[in-house]
Amino acid sequence: MSSNYNHATSDMPVMGVGLHWDDVKVGQRFQTLGRTVTETDIINFVSATGMVEEMFTNIEYITAESRMGQRPAPGSLVFCFAEGLLMQTTMQRTGMAFLECDLRILKPTLAGDTLHVEAEVVEARATSKAGKGLMRTFNKVVNQRGEVVATYNPLRMVKGRSQG
Repeated sequence: MSSNYNHATSDMPVMGVGLHWDDVKVGQRFQTLGRTVTETDIINFVSATGMVEEMFTNIEYITAESRMGQRPAPGSLVFCFAEGLLMQTTMQRTGMAFLECDLRILKPTLAGDTLHVEAEVVEARATSKAGKGLMRTFNKVVNQRGEVVATYNPLRMVKGRSQG
């Protein structure tokens, strides 16, 4: 029995397949959809990762001690949400490896903030292996107020459309 999950027919293309390194151009820009960070997201994330610091888990402590006055999201959650937004739109079936990045958290993200990612392709080139390339983007994580809360520049190994 053969599976058709990976193949498009000529009259019915598969939607949502990610970017191939050889289809993008340096300077190309795009934006993801948005995602609201909820209190539940923060609690689930800090519980799953063991980051159970009172700044994330104790609302009385947050109210009394935090300058923000409400529950903040860990910077690593902001990064993970940004990656999730990008995976949904740019890496499905094409992403092969996350190799490196420099991450900067610039402003706090609080429960109730809605984030999206604005990305610009800054590098796209072939590797020595046929059908594979390297793609680097510069990503800004932006909240609903237009504030850039984080930036990072991942280098990824990505499938190519051409096979060499």
